[in-house]
Amino acid sequence: MEVEIATIGGYEEVGRQCTAVRAGQDVVIFDMGLNLSKVLIHDNVETEQMHSLDLIDMGAIPDDRVMSEIEGDVQAIVPTHGHLDHIGAISKLAHRYDAPVVGAPFTIELVKQQVQSESKFQVDNDLIKMEAGETMQIGDETELEFVNVTHSIIDAINPVLHTPEGAVVYGLDKRMDHTPVIGDPIDMERFREIGREGEGVLAYIEDCTNASKKGRTPSERVAREHLRDVMESIKDYDGGIVATTFSSHIARVKSLVEFAEEIGREPVLLGRSMEKYSGTAERLGFVDFPDDLGMYGHRKSVDRTFKRIMKEGKENYLPIVTGHQGEPRAMLTRMGRGETPYDIEDGDKVIFSARVIPEPTNEGQRYQSEQLLRMQGAHIYDEIHVSGHLSQEGHYQMLDALQPEHVFPAHQNLQNAAQYVDLASSEGYTLGEDIHLSRNGQVHQLTE
Repeated sequence: MEVEIATIGGYEEVGRQCTAVRAGQDVVIFDMGLNLSKVLIHDNVETEQMHSLDLIDMGAIPDDRVMSEIEGDVQAIVPTHGHLDHIGAISKLAHRYDAPVVGAPFTIELVKQQVQSESKFQVDNDLIKMEAGETMQIGDETELEFVNVTHSIIDAINPVLHTPEGAVVYGLDKRMDHTPVIGDPIDMERFREIGREGEGVLAYIEDCTNASKKGRTPSERVAREHLRDVMESIKDYDGGIVATTFSSHIARVKSLVEFAEEIGREPVLLGRSMEKYSGTAERLGFVDFPDDLGMYGHRKSVDRTFKRIMKEGKENYLPIVTGHQGEPRAMLTRMGRGETPYDIEDGDKVIFSARVIPEPTNEGQRYQSEQLLRMQGAHIYDEIHVSGHLSQEGHYQMLDALQPEHVFPAHQNLQNAAQYVDLASSEGYTLGEDIHLSRNGQVHQLTE
């Protein structure tokens, strides 16, 4: 059977992930993501109103026109998890393919919301939920399997396409968390089985974000204890404390809510995406928040909440807000610019329970946001976080577990992917032979 891999997006940047795998006449597309930084540099851009070709031209979504070179029919579109760099282009591109979108339950719920807000295209693809550990037949000779992984969002999976020539493992995005705050640990036992059953692993497509970082990525429980320590250290402060984190990081939001109550403050979630992700997770039963937890996304509702906080006393509340990357329209950025009823005063604490995504636009916006907050007298608590991506030891363990014939570094620019090339080379792989350092829009034929 012929097996080809098309590296469509995410192979020259962090963002707009998209990869197609053809096995015979059956094609599966993994991820259709957005490069948010390409959108944020433009003022007042609303992607819901934009045409896919315009978004392709500005580098915001994958250029899937390379699919015209791929023989066969697309049988499924498979997002690995609910981050926008993996699902953000589904509403723009999925309608081109007569294929269902297959994902884990939380991911599919987020895709459904995205499709419903789309204004330019009618997206009628079936949305199919599949749990980790389950399989689905793809064509006559291939099978799709979901393996549970841990990441900085709940319900993440690594999909595996089983073919007669061996398995293709799509390894974006994960860390090896054996003690997660929410959900099950990474299923390393299943990865080891896949590496040793049948024809083994033909190809492994790997997120190499942290390939330059020594050691292993810590568990989310490490970030949770760090956060607890910080909040305990300031529990006697009688002014304002504000926290921000990834809206999609439900485990971190859960910890913030719990620790706010432990130090005698009422938590409240503010911002559209904060309301969206936490509300969806609670509705689907992934997390159990207090019944009286306030979640407000609409601008007027948020400002009313800020007025109530100022009236009743900032010392009684912990606003958990959007804006950890300094996004221009996010809640914390508006607070820094003095555009909300919440007054940041000298000595107030701002907790960034997130790292800056390593991309120039994000780094610049985050710097500006912090400077605005400091100008008002805020004290910044930074780096209360653990990454959602494998470090070097995790990569070594995955290569040992899967023992793939071919390796494709992804989820980075070419310069940083070179760190993964060095790592794989130390394990006996050779660049140009079985390590494929690819560009967006290339097609690699692995078997004939």
